[in-house]
Amino acid sequence: MFDPATARIGIVGLGYVGLPLAVEFGKQFPTLGLDINAARIQELQAGSDSTLEVEPETLREAHQLRYTSRAADLTNCNVYIVTVPTPVDEYKRPDFSPLIGASTTVGQILKPGDVAIYESTVYPGATEEVCVPILERESGLRFNVDFFAGYSPERINPGDKEHRLTTIRKITSGSTPEAAEFVDALYRRVITAGTHRASSIRVAEAAKVIENTQRDVNIALINELAMLFDRLGIDTEEVLRASGTKWNFLPFRPGLVGGHCIGVDPYYLTHKAQEIGYHPEMILAGRRINDGMGAYIVQRVVKLMNQRRMAVRDAKILIMGLTFKENCPDLRNTRVVDVVQEFRDYHARVDVYDPWVNPREAQHEYGIDPIAEPQPGHYDAIILAVAHRQFQEMGIERLRALGKPGAVLFDVKYLFPATTVDGRL
Repeated sequence: MFDPATARIGIVGLGYVGLPLAVEFGKQFPTLGLDINAARIQELQAGSDSTLEVEPETLREAHQLRYTSRAADLTNCNVYIVTVPTPVDEYKRPDFSPLIGASTTVGQILKPGDVAIYESTVYPGATEEVCVPILERESGLRFNVDFFAGYSPERINPGDKEHRLTTIRKITSGSTPEAAEFVDALYRRVITAGTHRASSIRVAEAAKVIENTQRDVNIALINELAMLFDRLGIDTEEVLRASGTKWNFLPFRPGLVGGHCIGVDPYYLTHKAQEIGYHPEMILAGRRINDGMGAYIVQRVVKLMNQRRMAVRDAKILIMGLTFKENCPDLRNTRVVDVVQEFRDYHARVDVYDPWVNPREAQHEYGIDPIAEPQPGHYDAIILAVAHRQFQEMGIERLRALGKPGAVLFDVKYLFPATTVDGRL
């Protein structure tokens, strides 16, 4: 079928990745977006996006886009793009259940000549080793004879209004040269920044997974340096600003490393490495450092409280921010929960305030009930965990007013000058 002009596209999964993709394709092609969450379909049909990635007016521009929660509605499509998440389980092992479920759904409606494209981040080889056999089993069709596959990894940056789907260069690949050309031509229709066609699906998978692994290792280095500089009595941000005066110094900052990419993708790569008998050291060392930052932050705050003769048990702690990054409602794999749990282990009383989050989602995902507003003069310690613009706009005096006299104010994200807070990373 390799003619992009005849594409009828089905998008499987309408989250942070799938919806922007569906909207762009829906401006040019007959496109049907599938999500198993009926409430999500209802809100999109009503013209709103709770992830805040797509504005209502942009949704309206996708004249050929429709939504459904019924997989059977996709039968008229001939291109299926899977955008479901690939999380890790509690043991940091890849959890392929969303991808297996989506592949099963697509396999049951796959027809001769169809193309299945995956955007989910996985280890090199996963598309052809995990997903394609499911497509074959469910459809009864033969791979690269009756149907074809492609891989084009997502590069969405939640909350980023500058780097959007269409302005980020897209990696593409296909299971045969003809399929690769078709996938590349299809994405070129909507990606104004252009595409980069990889020589194979495995190369494209590897390219994606190391993008975030590289960032994870670099942030781990800066986190370790922050711990060192704290012991030396040196302000980390001041050091980084000084080093940043050289043109090729990389501008990473310390902090909590969460989200659905940086804190997850390295585990896919290390899983595959160990499966083939290679034991990665640097990647896992970076993961250990970054996964321990929540406990380290609490240790720093507890030390400051002890220096002021403040008991941690039954102390009232305010954590400002719950999302994994600033100015977006995304709670996926947020490591702020590590800070919450660590304080609860000290038997402190913890309030979480975040004007961006959906309280029902926070309760469902983490058992956390965010407060509507923090009470002035109520807290023994305040931790600025996420750099939401609302917190910066509050100013240091209003933040201080939330605490009791002598309360500890710890700034994880360098929102305020070092001289105005009691501690920073």
